Formats: sequence, structure tokens, C-alpha cells
Amino acid sequence: MRTILLFSCILLALHNPANAQVKHPGTPPVLPRADFHFPGHVGRTYLESDPAQFPKPVKAPKGAPNIILILLDDSGFGQYSTFGGGVPSPTMDRLAADGLRYNKFHTTALCSPTRASLITGRNHHSAAFAGITEAATGYEGYTCILPKSCGTVAEVLRQNGYATAWIGKNHNTPTWELSDVGPFDHWANSLGFDYFYGFNGGDMNHWNPVLYENRNLVPVSSDPGYYLTTDLADKAIAWLQKTKSIAPDKPVFLYVAPGATHAPHHAPKDWIDKFRGQFDMGWDRYREEAFERQKKLGVIPANARLTPRPASLPAWTSLNADQRRLYARMMEVFAAYGAFCDAQMGRIVDAVKQLPDADNTMIIYIAGDNGASAEGGLEGSVNEMVFFNGFPEKWQDNIKAIDELGGPRHFNHFPSGWAWAMDAPFQWTKQIASHFGGTRNPLIIDWPAGIRNKGGLRSQFTHVIDIVPTIYDVTGITAPVSLNGIEQKPIEGISFAYTFDSAQAKPRHNTQYFELGVNRGLYDNGWMLSAMSFEPWAATRERFDPDKQKWELYNVDEDFSQSRDLAQKYPEKLRQLQDLWWVEAAKYNVLPLDWRGPNPRMNAELMGRPSLVAGRKSMTYHEGVVGLPDAAAPPMLNKSWTITAKIEVRHAGDSGIIITHGGMQGGYGLYLREGRPHFVYNFLAQERPYIEAVAPLQPGPHTVLVDFIYDGGGMAKGGKLVLSVDGRKVGERRLEVTVPVQFSIVEGLDVGQDSGSPIDWTYRMPFRFTGKVEEVKIDLK
Repeated sequence: MRTILLFSCILLALHNPANAQVKHPGTPPVLPRADFHFPGHVGRTYLESDPAQFPKPVKAPKGAPNIILILLDDSGFGQYSTFGGGVPSPTMDRLAADGLRYNKFHTTALCSPTRASLITGRNHHSAAFAGITEAATGYEGYTCILPKSCGTVAEVLRQNGYATAWIGKNHNTPTWELSDVGPFDHWANSLGFDYFYGFNGGDMNHWNPVLYENRNLVPVSSDPGYYLTTDLADKAIAWLQKTKSIAPDKPVFLYVAPGATHAPHHAPKDWIDKFRGQFDMGWDRYREEAFERQKKLGVIPANARLTPRPASLPAWTSLNADQRRLYARMMEVFAAYGAFCDAQMGRIVDAVKQLPDADNTMIIYIAGDNGASAEGGLEGSVNEMVFFNGFPEKWQDNIKAIDELGGPRHFNHFPSGWAWAMDAPFQWTKQIASHFGGTRNPLIIDWPAGIRNKGGLRSQFTHVIDIVPTIYDVTGITAPVSLNGIEQKPIEGISFAYTFDSAQAKPRHNTQYFELGVNRGLYDNGWMLSAMSFEPWAATRERFDPDKQKWELYNVDEDFSQSRDLAQKYPEKLRQLQDLWWVEAAKYNVLPLDWRGPNPRMNAELMGRPSLVAGRKSMTYHEGVVGLPDAAAPPMLNKSWTITAKIEVRHAGDSGIIITHGGMQGGYGLYLREGRPHFVYNFLAQERPYIEAVAPLQPGPHTVLVDFIYDGGGMAKGGKLVLSVDGRKVGERRLEVTVPVQFSIVEGLDVGQDSGSPIDWTYRMPFRFTGKVEEVKIDLK
């Protein structure tokens, strides 16, 4: 009978995804508002007509506050000092002192899903973001195509009289729509944001970023001291000040997503040096110290327990001296990265506090779109693409770069042990949606005009889908039933504005499912159901059976950190919540369960994702094709190919990029230096084999050809490279191994210059070609 009842509930939920939603009282609005029609009498002439009238400009509700939304990246509950961590966060400190801290706020355990929920108020599967855009599949909850039925808070605020801007990371546009030909329906400007300045993708090089201003590629900076977070803060402040100077009475919605502290862990050297020696105690002792500070601050209850280290993670004392030295330095870099980011967010806060209506400005500061990231693996990383391509890194190799960590030459990431430490006192890390180490993040709300209880702590259960309805609540705006001609899904979050005046207010968000990569969880009225699928540092994801997944049960009203599994003690409660999880999963497009890892999920061709290059065997590009995203660039992996470049050398000694794909993480580059053709293959920054012509090219037209004959027989195999000029071979060499999955997540293809990081370190960006590139043809064999 239980099984029949369960599947009846699932079928009902599948046929009516919004069956649990309650309509707002009154009539929800339809946006945009109807076109203006003159209401008076119209005669033959204006002399015989009523006085002319204009449509009244749309104004926000009276007293509606400015909204500043700050979202950090890959940050754990125990990372920043405001919540007991070891990374100083004075900006969070002062906002918390003037506002409220929330210690039971939750995310989805991964970036794109959290961000989709943050701007729509819907669960991530409802918004089609079961995972990151680079791993989308063709099921409804997994496409990573934001449905028009999930209108964004920015679009609703914009049509209600707000100025809107998005500064920083956008990881909510499908990868196949990121080129200069669009479509642009899912770019930031089409999601309700008047202004966008930032990057499209999961992470970005902070020293050599690929940025867009609205839909236009931003030229490479000529500032030798350029750093991304500073640039983003500058742009946020400039937009805020300009907007308020032009229209001081118009409220603003400013969304700032700096991308820190996601890999690469880049930071200014003087900030890194501030933390020298501060993490020599290691991750085990760090968690103990953070746990003690958390209790003193009151951000965790006095009866909370510190959860133990997973058995698969090494104890700090088990490491040798060189490992401890390397890993401590990696943590120093990470601390500098996070501290500098908070300082730059402080500059934005300073600008906000100078506004005439500063008191009526709500600042929402979320320290992380998920827990700290364990994607650096057990030994740490100096290039994340090594992980994505399935090649292990060894600390013995990485220690050679110890003095360069945080700088422009590496895409470094600390080892998994530090991620676990940053998530104190909880179990697990980013990606693990079943446990709070992956989903519980610090939240701070500062609103002088609306919060009377300064410096308070709130412990009601809240979730990222609650941010949008809270914004609507405080602005006096009702979510529309129809937006731009599309019927809207009901908002699935619940406003927590009721907590502003009362720490004892009864929680209103009482049930919430969690799922990511079949890491499953369910919160229900103080209970937490948890089932983990794979450890985040697991090398493979084979032989998994969701029906044999181990389920855990916690009473989180009494057990803050999920330290006591009660599954065996309360089997009936366990089964009740398991049944409820399936009902919620069916309701919100979670099914079908999919536990496949980066390979094959990140292989666009294998997954059948839309593509501008799928099926094409020949592509021709011209000078001016710059920043073409990897998803729209020729798929040159695991096959033979030929590059044929027709160029004009204008002067003896011409130099510069002819074509490059990728950057410092991996890829290839064909360029001239002092007139001589060079080809370099960057194998994940571990090897950079060259072919170099001896003689320089004389002025005039030339054809430079690179031919690669692949060995075949599987992925990542080697082959022979041949470089020819005007039909004559000028060099050849063998590649023993090639990149199997992806050159780079953040950088694509450029012709005539390099718009991202350099493919090698022999030239300075952007290395524009001083001759002329007539065309570059790529043939795939």
C-alpha cells in the first residue's frame, strides 16, 4: 500500500508541478503593463481636443529600497572570520554589526544551480539548472536553458521602476549561446539587467580575464597591475554613482558576483605575504580552532559537535614536511584571495553608504554559492584542466611552483583537506548537496531603515530560493502571473522578511529538497534526510546504484552539524522522508537521476548539446574573430586536423598571433616571432612542445600550414606535427600525449591576437599580429 501511495503522489506531482503553490491574494500583475492610450476626447484638431497627456513613467512603489546583492563563490561556513573562520572579513563584520547574520541559510551545493535559484526564486531543477552549463543534458530539469516561465527578479524590478546591473560572474547562459552570433536571449542584458560587466562561465583568470561589457568583448588591459576583483569593484561603484547622479530617486538593483573564491586562487603577492605561517597548523587543527571561535561568536549553538574527518582524507600529521609546506602555502594564497575580495566588496559598501538614501538600502551579502571546493583533489592542483581531463597531479610536481602560486602562471587550487576545513563544523564540501558542508553558507542582511535589531542572529531555516520573494516583500512588488507574454511558474521560495524583527519567529520554510549528482537530501520540519553518492575527490563514478544508496537521518533542530545519524533509531521517520523526497523530486523536475561525472557530461558532442560546429569538417576564420568560446570553436581533440593560414607579412620581423585556442591551461598557438613561424602545443601546462622555423618570412603573402596526424586508438593519444611554409616543410615533431576532453573552460579561439592568457610565456598579451591575417582554415579529419 505504501508503494502504491508513493507512486500515486509522484504521478500527481509530475502532472502538476506547481500543485503545492498558493496564489498571492488579489490579482497578480501582468508585465509589461498595457500600452498607453489617450484617455480624453480627440477632435479634428488639438484646439477641439482635450489637453494632451503622456504616459506616466513607471515608478517603483513608494519607499522601495535599493537592493545590493553580493554573492561570493566556493566559500565554506567556517571560512570567514564573521562566522568563526580564519580569513579576515571586516566588510562582513561591519554589515553584521549593523544588521543580521543567518546561520541556517542554504544553497544548492553548486554554482550555476544556486545562481539560477537566486535570480528566479525557483528551485534549481524547476529553473532547468540541475548542474553547471558545461554539463547540461537534454532532460527538462537539466538543460541549463533558463525557462521564460522563470522570470528573473531583475526583469520584474526593471519593469517596476528599478535600474538594474549585474557585475561579475554569469554562469547561467548556455555554452552554445555564448558566441558573437548568440542568440542573446539568455545573456544578462536579456535577463532583466540594464548593464552587465563581467565574464561568462564558471571561473576566470584574475590576471588575464576574458570579459564582456553588455555583449561586447572588453579589450585586454594594458595595466601591468591589473586584477579582476578590483576592476569589478570599480565598475560596480562607477555604475552606482552614475545611475544615482542621473536619477537619484530611482532605486537600484545591483548584483555583484566577483567569482572569488572559486579557482584559480589568484591574489596580489603583498596580500599573500600577510598570511605567511598562519596555516602551518594544518586542516585538522584549523577546524578545531574555527569550531571554538564559532561557539564564542554564537554562530553555532553551545551543544553543537565538530564532525570528524572523512576516512579518505589524510590527517595533517600523516603528511611529510614538503607536503605540509606546499599545502600551507596554498591555503595562504586562498586566504589572501578571500580577504582581498571582502576588502573590494567593502569599497562597494563604502560607495553605497555615501548615497543620499543609504539607510534605505538593503545589502544582501551571501558568502558562497556552495561550500568550499574540494576540486583541487587530495594533492592540490596548479591547473584545474588537469582534473577535468582525467590526469592526476602529484604534489612532487606542484611544489616546484610554490613561489609562483597565486600569480598569473598557474590556475592553482588547494587540496581537498582545506576545503573540508573551510566547511567547519559540517561534513563534506561543495557538490555534496546531501550535507550542510555543501549547502550551508553565511548570509548577512544590512538594511538600516528596515532592521531594528542590530547585530542579531537568525536561525530560521532559509534557502536561496527565498531571496527573491524577500526582495518582492520589502519592495512592495508582487510577482507577476505573466511576464513578457509568458505565464510564470509560481515563486517556490518563501519571504523571510518576517525574521527581521524577531529571532523567535516560527520558521515558514518547512520543507526543502536537495539534489546534485544524486547527492540527495530533504529538510522537513527540523529533520534532515541525507544520502551521499560520491566523495567529491573520487576519481571515478562507476558501479553506482541509487537504490542501494545509504540514507542517513538527523534531527537538525537538536544536532546543528549533522553529527549523529539516527537512521537506525527511527526507521519509520527515515522511510517517511524517503517517500517525501521522491514526491518533491517528481514535482520539481529532478528526475531522472544522473550520476555521471565530468567525463562524459562535459563532452558536448557525446551529450548531443546544441553546437555551432557539430558535423562541420571545415571552418574558415578571419582576423577579428576574437574570444570565440570553446563551445563554438572547432573540436580538435582526439582526431587529425590541419590549420592553413594565409597571411601577409608587411615588414621583415613582423610578429604576433595568427591563431590560438585556449591559453595557459591548455591549447595551441600559431604565431610569428621576429618573422619566424612558431607552433606550440600546450598540454595542460605540463608540457609545451614547440616547432620553430629557422628562417624568417620575407614581406609578402605566405601560407603557413600545421598538419597533425593523430595515432588513433582512443583518447589522449599522440601523433605527428608538421609545420610547413608555402608548401615546404620547415619543421616537425612528435606529440606523445594530447588533451582528451577540453583545452580550457574560460578561453576559446582568437585570430590575429590573444584575448585571454598566453598559450606560453614567450610573449606579452595581446600580441597582435603586425602583419595581416587574411584567413585561417581548419580542417578536421
